[in-house]
Amino acid sequence: MTKYRVAVVGAGAVGVEMIRILNQRHFPVKELLVLARTARPLTVDGVTCQVRETTAGAFDGIDIALFAGTEGEKGAAAAFGAEAVKRGAVVIDNGSDFRMDRGVPLVIPEINGDALKKHKGIIANPNCTTAIILMGLGPLHRAFGVKRAVISTYQAVSGAGAKGVEGLRKQTEAALRGEKVGDLNGFPNPIAFNVLANNWVLEDKGYSNEEWKVIKETHKILGDKSIKMAVTTVRVPTFVGHGESVWIETKKPISPKAARAVFSRSPGVRVVDEETPLEGINCPMPILAQGRDESLVGRIRADLFSKYALAFWIVGDNLRKGAALNAVQIAETLIAKGWLKPSVPSRR
Repeated sequence: MTKYRVAVVGAGAVGVEMIRILNQRHFPVKELLVLARTARPLTVDGVTCQVRETTAGAFDGIDIALFAGTEGEKGAAAAFGAEAVKRGAVVIDNGSDFRMDRGVPLVIPEINGDALKKHKGIIANPNCTTAIILMGLGPLHRAFGVKRAVISTYQAVSGAGAKGVEGLRKQTEAALRGEKVGDLNGFPNPIAFNVLANNWVLEDKGYSNEEWKVIKETHKILGDKSIKMAVTTVRVPTFVGHGESVWIETKKPISPKAARAVFSRSPGVRVVDEETPLEGINCPMPILAQGRDESLVGRIRADLFSKYALAFWIVGDNLRKGAALNAVQIAETLIAKGWLKPSVPSRR
């Protein structure tokens, strides 16, 4: 088996999950290099590795560079992505710097994996919210043709990075002690025992940048800008796992039974309902999705006023399918399709 030299760029929540998933999926790693702003030891699942400082020269001999990214900020890929490609690596970026670049494929392997064939060295991971939504909406679009979608999200604080997780923890502890929440840890208002629809920067027409990401990324991944969308993104006080309520209007008649059949044969999707409970639970929940590769779909129900409309609820681990897992799956697809060749031997 051909093995590859892999760099994980970023040692936060997503970077750690990338390392974990590479190990769990027995990815053919010849050499693993972990890069971050500063050098330091990093322990993942009881194994300690030495993180090196990210420099251009660190990418010499690297075949695959997985950039963990930080949502809403300029990621390391903006500074080092082109340099990594120049030195022979294929860059898979979880950040937002390249997603809407016309020359960069934006990929969910189960939905539009063939787009990888046209990559020019850089491949973009979608926003975690978009990835989980499209695991459900994408198969239905292929089968029935989605004309319109109304989506509301319930997003975990880990989508804001490690600081979001720590912020919720500290705020919850303060609230339970009866204290006033002081440090918001980057949230605009308290998140403990609260929900925030104002957690992102407002852009055009009153929509936040997070809402626009879902719309634009959906159009690009599905290759269909005609889909009319209304999106409301909300941050909720859960640690891991994004939930999304999705209503769609379709070109062909659609029923819960037909939609369920599509979900049941879609890779990476698991139906959780009264017929097929998971761990005795018949409704997808964030804590049920945490640590799982599948996106869990349930509450599949007809629109009572139209045979061309349907609603469903989908939940996924935002650190896995919403980020690290999708990136590793992109690398696996490149290898399986023969679209990735090892670069020159490491000169480090």
